[in-house]
Amino acid sequence: MDQGYTLEGSSDMMLQKNKLIIHSALTGNVPTKTEVPNIPITPDEIISDARKCFAAGATYFHIHARGEDGKPSCKKEIFEEIMSGVRKHCPGSVICITAGGRVFKTFEERSAILDLEGELKPEFASLTLGSINFPEDVSVNSPHVIQELAKTMLSKGIRPELEIFDTGMLNYAAYLTRKGILKSPFHFNLFFGLLGTMPARMVDLCHLVQSLPQNSTWAAAGGGKFQLSVNTAAILMGGHVRTGLEDNFYYDLEKKIPATNEALVGRIAKLATELGRPIANASETRAILKL
Repeated sequence: MDQGYTLEGSSDMMLQKNKLIIHSALTGNVPTKTEVPNIPITPDEIISDARKCFAAGATYFHIHARGEDGKPSCKKEIFEEIMSGVRKHCPGSVICITAGGRVFKTFEERSAILDLEGELKPEFASLTLGSINFPEDVSVNSPHVIQELAKTMLSKGIRPELEIFDTGMLNYAAYLTRKGILKSPFHFNLFFGLLGTMPARMVDLCHLVQSLPQNSTWAAAGGGKFQLSVNTAAILMGGHVRTGLEDNFYYDLEKKIPATNEALVGRIAKLATELGRPIANASETRAILKL
């Protein structure tokens, strides 16, 4: 049986005193304007939201694209337009483009955006390390596609943002590391609270963080009503935070106040400052992530 990562040094990682990186997940594949009035859909809207979030403290952007019909798109040209605007208005920020399997299933569809070059080349691309049953659909990530995406990212010098929704995915990351398909330095996005994924309990967050390889960086995200509690725990544990309308549509737990990306980022920046975690600027973000 394949064994996971060693736990050596993990307690030191939990006590990091580094500045906080705020990830902003602006759009996603699921929300529509009907459901979420403030969701940015067009390239101009996504760029505008990124600009506002950058001013509020976000320095890391998780990018999805939509077509003219508002549906998810994997067209490289749309990503180019979005990334060009984000690079212009959010100088020095880090970009992670999606290569997820929730909508697009084939390796060809999901790898097309990895061909971006020059100033539009992303620092990261998402790599989900297993299949997930969401409440209404499934994200299919076969071992073959995961490995081919990882190999492509490695060959092009794009870092994988390692998406972890349960402990089995972390164990698979360890397996790919031993095969030489994944290489240090590692950056993990730990996701909690969606039906079919890890529960958003503090014991689950602690378990995953303690199981990460030594000297990794990580951010934590919670779905829906779990977003703020998971984000807060990550701040206190020395990790980083992912927030945004992709994961949570409302500002309040009662679901009465529609959220905006800017407001979600601003809340985290204020909370982190009061808890003693200063916010990383763009150059500090790059240093923390070893870019």
